[in-house]
Amino acid sequence: MKLVIPTMEYESEIQAYRQEFLTEGGGMDGCGSLRRQERISDWIKEVEDYLRKETCPPDMVTATQFIYIREDDNKMVGAIQVRHYLNEYLERFAGHIGYCVRPSERRKGYAARMLRDVLLECGKLGLDKVMVSCADSNEGSRRTILKNGGIYECTVHEPDMDINLERYWIVTSGQGSNNRV
Repeated sequence: MKLVIPTMEYESEIQAYRQEFLTEGGGMDGCGSLRRQERISDWIKEVEDYLRKETCPPDMVTATQFIYIREDDNKMVGAIQVRHYLNEYLERFAGHIGYCVRPSERRKGYAARMLRDVLLECGKLGLDKVMVSCADSNEGSRRTILKNGGIYECTVHEPDMDINLERYWIVTSGQGSNNRV
């Protein structure tokens, strides 16, 4: 498994990933605007824009987008986004990291491994700890966060989506030595 910054080299895999979500349903957390983008090249351009403060859209935060590729067949099994800092909304609700796993690849441990791998990237970005949230009804995401050392802080209500979100903090330093995944 490997984390990869998306490029047009992965266009067909990204499109297949997107189509599976559109067909099967479910949220695409950690994918930015992929659900809305008909053309993968437009999404990749947006991913590139979010990397630098000077090209990041106003009122948004810089972020690094990764896709999670299974190396033996080059299949995209997940997507994960790291926000470099928190604005007011992210601090209250969404946190530093959003992620999702392709519907047909769920319950195989990919989310936990993907989160573990991205925590190393967070450390490289200078983030000593990150906030990750999940819906209080999402047992799989809760387990993924806990497997990666998540410490529960509180549950908050996000009024626009009318959802309760559990907030967790994960220390990124030393992930290789204390990882429980």
